[in-house]
Amino acid sequence: MSSRVFMFINLILSTAAIGFLFWLLYLRHGGGDPSSLSFLPAVNASLNAATALCLVRGYLAIRSGNRLLHAFSQKSAFVCSSLFLACYIIYHAVHGDSLFHGIGLIRPVYFFILISHISLSVIALPMILATFFFALSGKLETHKKWAKLTLPIWLYVSITGVLIFALLKAYA
Repeated sequence: MSSRVFMFINLILSTAAIGFLFWLLYLRHGGGDPSSLSFLPAVNASLNAATALCLVRGYLAIRSGNRLLHAFSQKSAFVCSSLFLACYIIYHAVHGDSLFHGIGLIRPVYFFILISHISLSVIALPMILATFFFALSGKLETHKKWAKLTLPIWLYVSITGVLIFALLKAYA
């Protein structure tokens, strides 16, 4: 598949996924008993933490020249992120939106983190897919260029996902 065809497909799939998540979170209200899935936010935070650890391990591996460990770590990060997304969709399909109950200075801090997290996750999805495409198709120079942009964004989204969970728990 050519890079141009992939980028077009990536744009379509990413737009559809982001549109679906927007609908799920902001236009549709959850249905069902949210207490039956009350464990999923902790699972999601754990998957975000695992993703961050895999990304750091992969970065350190490639810096030391260990391509095999790098590839394994990045694929592991992708799997963790994919599992996170599945659990996130399941939880929010039942639960709906999560409300933040903090007041005072923590409220704008939380919403700054949340808005930056959401904004960057929107661009992270197609970037992650493109970075993997270039690696798997053997276009390593292009992969490196994309990875330098993708890694900090993906890492930020993963870490702030854990932080958002912690803040929601602390101010429940």
